[in-house]
Parts: sequence; C-alpha cells; structure tokens
Amino acid sequence: MTDTFRQYGDPQPQPMAYPPPPSEPPAAPRRRAKRPVALLATVALVAAAVGGGTAYAAQELFGGQETGASAGVSGTNASAAGTGTVRGVANAVSPSIVEISATSSAGQSTGSGVIISKDGEIITNNHVVSGASTVKVTTDDGKSHTAEVLGTDASKDLALIKLKNASGLQAASLGDSSKVGVGDEVVAIGSPEGLTGTVTSGIVSALDRDVTVSTDGDQDQQQGQGQDGGQGGQGRGDWPFEFDGRQFNGDTGSSKTTYKAIQTDASLNPGNSGGALINMNGEIIGINSAMYSPSSATGSTAGSVGLGFAIPVDTVKSVLDDLRG
Repeated sequence: MTDTFRQYGDPQPQPMAYPPPPSEPPAAPRRRAKRPVALLATVALVAAAVGGGTAYAAQELFGGQETGASAGVSGTNASAAGTGTVRGVANAVSPSIVEISATSSAGQSTGSGVIISKDGEIITNNHVVSGASTVKVTTDDGKSHTAEVLGTDASKDLALIKLKNASGLQAASLGDSSKVGVGDEVVAIGSPEGLTGTVTSGIVSALDRDVTVSTDGDQDQQQGQGQDGGQGGQGRGDWPFEFDGRQFNGDTGSSKTTYKAIQTDASLNPGNSGGALINMNGEIIGINSAMYSPSSATGSTAGSVGLGFAIPVDTVKSVLDDLRG
C-alpha cells in the first residue's frame, strides 16, 4: 500500500500591524545543551524497538511473514526472499507434490498427491486411487515409485498411500484451514492433463460450500467421465459432483457423500485432483477435489472456468490416524 502525502505551500504572509511595534534588540543566542551519550543511546534503542514493532504490526495486518534470515516455512524450507510470492510458494512446495497413476480393471486414471511424511506417505483423493490394483507415483525429481494404498475414506473423498522403500522426501507443511478467509491469495499445484508440477494461482472465492460426490469407486469408469485421466491414459473430463442441487460433469449416482469445501478461482483441470491448495506462507490449506467444466465439454476439451473446490486440510488432519489404520 502506498501512502500519498500532500505537500502544502508556504504560509501566506500576515498583514502588518499599523503603526508597527517598536523594534527590540535581538536576543542573545542560547547555547545548546549537550545531551549525555547514554541518553542518546537510550533514545536510539527505543526508536529501534518501535520500528520493529511497527514492522511486526504491518506483517500481521497484511498476513506476511518476517523477512529476516531466520524466517521460513516449517517443513518446506521456503526462502525468506520468496515468502508471500507465487514463485516462492512454488519453489518451496513443488518438491512435495506428486503425480499419481492408478490402474484398475476398468482402466487407468491419473491425479495428484501431497507428500506428508519423509518416508513417503501421500494424501490424495479417494476417487483417484479407489479400486486400483497398482499405483505408480512420479515425484518432482522425475523418479518413479510404486505405492500401496494404506486407507481410504469415501465419505470425505480422501485416501492415504505410501511409497515403497522411500526416505528423505520433503514433506509439505499442513496449515490451518480454520484461519482461511474469503479473498486470501492461494496457489494450486498438481498434474493437470499429465503436466506434472503445474502451478496456478488465485484467491479463496468462498468457504463451506456443500459439495456432493459419488462414493462408488467405479463411478468414473462407468460414466466415462472420471476425474483426471481415462481408459488408455486419455483425459475424460472431471469427477462428477453436485453443488447447490445441480449436477456437474455427469451423474454422481445413488451412492454419494457431501463435504464442506473451499471454493477457489485458481485454475484446476483434470489431473489436479489430490493436489495441493496452498496459502502464501507455503502451507497446505486444502486438497483439490472437484472442478466445474461446461456441460458441453467432454474429455480433454473440458477446462477450468474458475470454479474449483478443495477439501479443507483440517478435515484431512482429522482422519489421518484412521487412514493409517
């Protein structure tokens, strides 16, 4: 924010009294008293403290972080210089985002996931891996891993998978979605259409949106409109969901569940499901789960129109122990 200061001209001369008062001899100049060095040092310290307090207040007001050398994001090692910028968030969190390829008897689907432990625990959407016989994961460095499904929660559209024989991975920092507000800037990272590590940005458009999705693991293959990938690796549009009493991207079927979601205008496309919605401190605040596509668009022609939804990270944290079994 830039403050605008108005500069005023010199004051207008006042009319002279008549007759003019008698002139007085100029007073003798007064000698300036010398201030003790200790007093000057004290004043300097007080000024420094006030300056530091002002900077802290500004950071709190605008939601920023400290810019000192010690500042950073726990778990992501975001550089102080990049804190609060899309570039800084992308650099910090991208190593914690993966691409997931799941194969089942009905075909193949692709999505995204978020590494939450150094030994390879990854949170994603249930509909990305549900019913999968094999799960392959590609990390940010291009390495391919085999993963197993540890647990799923169809009622919240969440799943936890784990890489086999993995260690030393960079885990993302999970934030607090209760502190998210409408208008907050956010960054989304995922693998739309197989484009690993794609970064988009936007704002939080709304909170507590009721989003309804199918709990049938084969719903996407049956519809031919599943989230993120398709038979033979072809894109099939987005996972069917309901919002405000209307259906989008196909029929959700009779077996369904409703959860509260964060709405965002950050661009989400087929393949973003299971990826991260991130605040400007580099913390995960949601798992991207649904996006609206025009009803006339199918397959790879479906695209983002700025209506995306993410499962709040507080919901994720509440079920982690259950997912671990």
